[in-house]
Amino acid sequence: MKLEVKGIRKSFGGKEVLHGIDLHVENGRALGLLGRNGAGKTTTIRILMDVFHADSGEILLDGRKFVPAKHRIGYLPEERGLYPKRKVIDQMVYLACLRGMGAIEARESARKWLARLEVAEYETRKLETLSKGNQQKVQLAATLVSNPEIVILDEPFSGLDPVNSQILKEVVNELIAEDRLVIFSSHQMSYVEEFCDEIAIINQGEVVLDGRLKEIKKEYGSNRLVLAAENCSLEELADRVKREWAELAVVADRKREFLILELIEGVDRRMLMAALAGSDVEVERFGSYEPSLNDIFVKKVGEEE
Repeated sequence: MKLEVKGIRKSFGGKEVLHGIDLHVENGRALGLLGRNGAGKTTTIRILMDVFHADSGEILLDGRKFVPAKHRIGYLPEERGLYPKRKVIDQMVYLACLRGMGAIEARESARKWLARLEVAEYETRKLETLSKGNQQKVQLAATLVSNPEIVILDEPFSGLDPVNSQILKEVVNELIAEDRLVIFSSHQMSYVEEFCDEIAIINQGEVVLDGRLKEIKKEYGSNRLVLAAENCSLEELADRVKREWAELAVVADRKREFLILELIEGVDRRMLMAALAGSDVEVERFGSYEPSLNDIFVKKVGEEE
């Protein structure tokens, strides 16, 4: 199953907020949808869900027009969408029935997901009596109660402590392993790195970077190395690079434990390694630099700004 978003444009009050969004995601892989607040992520998701209609463009599922009403979709919004004064089990059954399940099947599925997310003891409680973290887990259970083939998760880890986050991680990995089509939107880049094979960064209504995360990391890390020494501080090491090896590399960035060096055009790592070997620097760390998704996001969005 392959979902494709092609050339989606959307305006509000005469102002265009999406300028031709192109995305694609396949089942068994998760797409990380990233962007600053106001970039257009939520508008794109709402068009996918048919809450908003696009002004132009198309959405295809396996090459045919995508009609959300004809498919089982589980959507976890960033804002909580359940009823605070209703019992947990009652509204989960109600939502499952709205999505085509019979009452008995819906109740069984609701109890299964409440148990899986370790909130079964609260099934007869009103939602408002639960902690923020348990409300979030109930919201996720409600997202999955109808056994959706397409799952859209918008900031799913919001309000969860480390223990509950681990439970959610396991569930998301299970969904991907079951060949569900998963779209994952979050500002917590470490989770996106953990789950997503593909990413798309939206900035000011445009996709400014997309593709396989592994390949993007390789591209952004090319020609860069990490360096740390046992016998001098990072500040001293950076100064020596500038004074002694300026024809070989420049300091591109500084992390807490190492420098990130960018090789001068025409220089390879062996040349820098030879220079270090001929000095009194006691190398503690030297190797290829793999940027974090956070580094890539900041660099790309910053460039676009």
